[in-house]
Amino acid sequence: MSGSRAAARYAKALLSLASDKGLAEAVHNDMTLIAATIEKSHDLRETLLSPVVNASDKQAVIKLVFKDVSAQTTSLFDLLFTNNRIPILSHIAIAYNKQYNKKIGLEQVTVTTATALTPELEAKVLAKVKTLTPNKVIIENVIDENIIGGFVLRVGDVEYNASIANQLAKLKRELTLN
Repeated sequence: MSGSRAAARYAKALLSLASDKGLAEAVHNDMTLIAATIEKSHDLRETLLSPVVNASDKQAVIKLVFKDVSAQTTSLFDLLFTNNRIPILSHIAIAYNKQYNKKIGLEQVTVTTATALTPELEAKVLAKVKTLTPNKVIIENVIDENIIGGFVLRVGDVEYNASIANQLAKLKRELTLN
């Protein structure tokens, strides 16, 4: 919990500083790269989290893997190493991207479906999203076969559950109460 709070604080400070210097979009691109790379690389993730690997080795790995990032992002790396906070780098990257998207009026929505989104279902989801938020949206599709059919839409803190599994659960509750 404290790691996510710290990540949000680092991300907020980084966004403020990058915005002041006109580098918010460049840092956003760096943070997208960092989050995706750490997510995809089990070895990198384990190296950053490992208490056995010393800080200078972690620093060398980070600077080698992310050698093409902006100077602003490199400064973040240095600050994280100084404060022994490098294990939360991926959380900072994710938090930065969320804050950046919010700043530019872009919101990420999560749609959980039993299969990949079809164009028809995507149109229905976008219609529902327009009733929930005035922002432009990025749709992330999560596949969960347990919902059987339909979709579960999450926009910020609001969840709209139009799944078959949810409807069956409601029906079961109604039948067991009578």
